[in-house]
Amino acid sequence: MQTSLIESLKDTAQGKEAEAILRSCVHCGFCTATCPTYQVLGDELDSPRGRIYLIKQVLEGHGVSAKTQMHLDRCLHCLACETTCPSGVRYGRLVDIGREVVDIQVPRPLSVRVLRRALRYVLPKPHRFALLLGIGRRLQFLLPVGLQQKMPARQAPQDWPEPRHARKMLVLDGCVQSVVTPATNAAAARVLDRLGISLIRAKQAGCCGALSQHLSAHHEALHYVRNNIDAWWPYVESGMEAIVMTASGCGAVVKEYGMLLRDDPAYAQKAARIASMTQDLSEILAEENLQALAVDAQGKKVAFQAPCTLQHAQQISGLVEGILTRCGYRLTPVADTHLCCGSAGTYSILQSKLSQQLLTDKLKALQAGEPALIATANIGCQIHVQTRASVPVLHWVELLDRPSAVSADSANT
Repeated sequence: MQTSLIESLKDTAQGKEAEAILRSCVHCGFCTATCPTYQVLGDELDSPRGRIYLIKQVLEGHGVSAKTQMHLDRCLHCLACETTCPSGVRYGRLVDIGREVVDIQVPRPLSVRVLRRALRYVLPKPHRFALLLGIGRRLQFLLPVGLQQKMPARQAPQDWPEPRHARKMLVLDGCVQSVVTPATNAAAARVLDRLGISLIRAKQAGCCGALSQHLSAHHEALHYVRNNIDAWWPYVESGMEAIVMTASGCGAVVKEYGMLLRDDPAYAQKAARIASMTQDLSEILAEENLQALAVDAQGKKVAFQAPCTLQHAQQISGLVEGILTRCGYRLTPVADTHLCCGSAGTYSILQSKLSQQLLTDKLKALQAGEPALIATANIGCQIHVQTRASVPVLHWVELLDRPSAVSADSANT
């Protein structure tokens, strides 16, 4: 694709990166077949190809409007288009650049700015989020029905095994997951402990930076990135085997740390090392002897909801399904697994109507095989899907951690 960027962008690192991405797009249209928003809305400008054209116009100095911003906001950043694209267009990175440039030129309404700022102020900070969630639970009866449905069930603190093995790995507690579903990392720690691996938490680590990154607060996102690198680095130097991600959304971003800080002389080398050490939990367990877990699944039917950040961003497909099958679970068929559930970070809040349409389609596909429960690999998907699912929704690692107890706990939530 021919481009002619405005002078103020042409020689910047951001401009050069965007121009290279734009030039790699041949406008073939394969991406439209797998774009969730295009499937729902049928508007070319709500497809990856259409958004690329809009971003090209913006970077070339053509008029920018609230309509441009709307079409970019509607993008889920699911990256299904990147999986489909035969030319390897880095669409996700281009959208981040386009949104940042458009947001500078098109001020949002005050109410929207306040909401976006509030999300960035609360969600990445576990103590703030826990306080707000606690208040919401106490006053739940006063909330609208829609908000009541989104209120996650309370999870009790769970045992975390003491470090006792020669093999040690770090885990990111994260922000939302550490408050809403602490059982996930605790289950991962117990499962790995039974495999001879101690899972270690670095208390100073926090949000991975994804939320700020996708809300066009890139400097803020890099602050979170550097904070995590600083928190993890002493452990890295002490010989940690890997950095484990139990939330695929976080894993997708941490694996990009090297790219995000490639131009930072103080952090570039460390960031690249962190990114290379980062693995999704499924990548770890796929290489282990799972017979030691002695899981007795008894052929229980499970529908696996593959998060976009796992299958498209990290390009990990089939590992979780293989692990669950090896442990005796029976996976039900799920149609259109490549399509997003509509969670997409803050998308379910900022684009509620579209998000609910996507969730309706996803639940129809997930529940068609009449599973006993739904398993997923990302906290955002888990919270979103469980608001309307007719069966329990769990992180898949919980199915490997005393499954009989998990079944009983799920029935009580």
